[in-house]
Amino acid sequence: MAALGRDVVFEDFFPSMVEKLGSEGFLKELRNGFRVLMDEEREVITFESLKKNSALLGLQEMSDDELMCMLREGDLDGDGCLNEREFCVLMVRLSPDLMDKSRLWFAETVANVF
Repeated sequence: MAALGRDVVFEDFFPSMVEKLGSEGFLKELRNGFRVLMDEEREVITFESLKKNSALLGLQEMSDDELMCMLREGDLDGDGCLNEREFCVLMVRLSPDLMDKSRLWFAETVANVF
């Protein structure tokens, strides 16, 4: 994948995490990641909180436009930020292998939660 003239290499560790942690454990880790990136006052990921914490993700070299694109990609309700659900959905969508297995994973998670 290329991003604004730079080659971006993305190694997808999510499938092995799900295998090791199970769906509940993986979801817990996604939620922990959300909390690291969120604006503590608003309890959502804003542009400002993402920019401030981008180094934690190894994204410190990303431009403001690239960070905004990330937010827009996951912003399902159009409020300009990511809530926990939107963040988790985005993370799963960004994993090609998890998307292929998402129906099975979702069914397992729902069965364990409900």
